[in-house]
Amino acid sequence: MMLEYFGVITGLLYLYLEIRQHRAMWVVGIVTSLVYVFVFFYSKVYATMGLNLYYVLISIYGFWQWGGRGRVEKADAVPQETILYRHITGRQAVAVFFLLAALCLFIQYILSRYTDSTVPVGDAVITTIGIVATWMLARRIIEHWFFWIAADALSIYIYYTLNLYPTMFLYLCYTILAFVGYDRWKKKGVKIDANAL
Repeated sequence: MMLEYFGVITGLLYLYLEIRQHRAMWVVGIVTSLVYVFVFFYSKVYATMGLNLYYVLISIYGFWQWGGRGRVEKADAVPQETILYRHITGRQAVAVFFLLAALCLFIQYILSRYTDSTVPVGDAVITTIGIVATWMLARRIIEHWFFWIAADALSIYIYYTLNLYPTMFLYLCYTILAFVGYDRWKKKGVKIDANAL
């Protein structure tokens, strides 16, 4: 399916822009997500299809968050190209853990009971991690990279079993580049207060 190949190209561009913390990533993310709504619908991977609808909405939020309201003011004397990040707080980590567990069980139940999904458990896990990781990215929480590594690695296997080989390749690249992204943010980034931005 040609649409899948297009999604791979825009997906790789998105990740390149994410690593560089370029605000345009959110626009590319909208395009990629819309493409994958159709790819996953036809592949009967419904939760991940829904996840891509979520990605469209969170990309709008991320674009806004990284723009006017979320941008560091010039008075802070930080160049606009600087990678800014914060660490997850203990309170956020606890909330994320319970959200992941509850959401994963709920999505898996819906997929198993009400759809013809061929991979309800894997789809639920990937979707749940993706929801949380994207929110963390929008908040510039550096630990989001670990969530992506886990979700992307599982995605490689799931998309292989579904014969979505171009998408499997994309997620292999995502897994590798998530390690690169974390390393870049850690080495070249500026840690900010958890309440900043």
